[in-house]
Amino acid sequence: MNAPLLRLALGSLANRRLTAGLTVLAIALSVALLLGVEKVRTGARASFANTISGTDLIVGARSGSIQLLLYSVFRIGDAASNISWESYEDMRAWPEIAWSAPISLGDSHRGFRVVGATRDYFEHYKYGRRQALAFAAGRPFEDLFEAAIGADVAEELGYAVGDRIVLAHGAGAFAFAEHDDKPFTISGVLAPTGTPIDRSVHVSLEAIEAIHVDWRSGRPPRPGQGVSAEQARRLDLQPKAVTAVLLGLKSRMAAFAVQRRVNAYKEEALLAILPGVALQQLWDAIGGLETALLAISVMVVATGFMGMIAVSLSALGERRREMAILRSVGARPVHIFLLLVLESGLLAALGALVGTAVLYGGLAVAQAVAQARFGFYLPVDWPTSWELTLLGLVVAAGGLAGVVPALLAYRRSLADGMTIRI
Repeated sequence: MNAPLLRLALGSLANRRLTAGLTVLAIALSVALLLGVEKVRTGARASFANTISGTDLIVGARSGSIQLLLYSVFRIGDAASNISWESYEDMRAWPEIAWSAPISLGDSHRGFRVVGATRDYFEHYKYGRRQALAFAAGRPFEDLFEAAIGADVAEELGYAVGDRIVLAHGAGAFAFAEHDDKPFTISGVLAPTGTPIDRSVHVSLEAIEAIHVDWRSGRPPRPGQGVSAEQARRLDLQPKAVTAVLLGLKSRMAAFAVQRRVNAYKEEALLAILPGVALQQLWDAIGGLETALLAISVMVVATGFMGMIAVSLSALGERRREMAILRSVGARPVHIFLLLVLESGLLAALGALVGTAVLYGGLAVAQAVAQARFGFYLPVDWPTSWELTLLGLVVAAGGLAGVVPALLAYRRSLADGMTIRI
């Protein structure tokens, strides 16, 4: 491709700048959508993978591995059954176990899930690349009726350290039975993590027992028969059961052996999952949506190029004299062909550059909002090799889109271009 031909193509596009600008805009928007879907896909995968790290096994009642992952990590759904405290203590004593963090679910506060836990939870729970939980204000719970809340809970409800809150029985935005006789004081606000931790209220396992100590068969006490908060402090509040247990092992090589031992546990039906494997299974289950979005974005790009072909074909009639003049000054048919292909390639390349710029500008604006509101991380980094490949394919497709009008121009003769039809 020689320099005179490139200058001629640039001059021709500049002379038709309005049409060329609209074509570039259409391609830029389709490229931004294509790369945006790719960024969302990789961001979603990273967010899933970074929700929990450093935990070797998650143990719960026997059900499905995805179900156990959803309610224990993502706070979605409920457990079919609990783990007895005796079984938990037995597992905790196994020689392969380095640490354990039992959790208890089932209550909520104004739509946010309540997590019963121990102080070990704050010490051993990791997210991202083994990042530990940290407090933006205050500290973990110490008193029986203290709660540590996530960053989203504090922001959306306007809470601060020292505020008093009331927990509700069951999960959901609307509470039908509140534990208003046993209010909690907020002891700390966790720093944002971009995980379900941000939308959780954490209390002690003993606190979960205390607010249900006077309940019978899942029903609140009758008037005058309840146990006050001060009376509850004097009771034995050792948990009878927990919802799930996070386990850390002394050696990750023992993960499969401990998993088999849990799954074959004779005292009760339990299930142990490896978080990474379960996360991959969860991602595979929703992978069809990712494919559908990618297919839609590819169709949008193809539609943009079809529009470019239509514009080029409609402009050929107006450019017939231009082509004839070029032929008259020595341009051969192959030069006309290459000129139109080059113009299409330049439009595609410029559209790809503008689309990439639009995408990264949008990501810079949306990243903080997506992280704070949805716990979803949108990476703003250099294009990956796959994304560069997509851009290369877009430019190549742009060049191919110019072949159709280029062939028509190639076949027209000098006499056809110079003839004036009346």
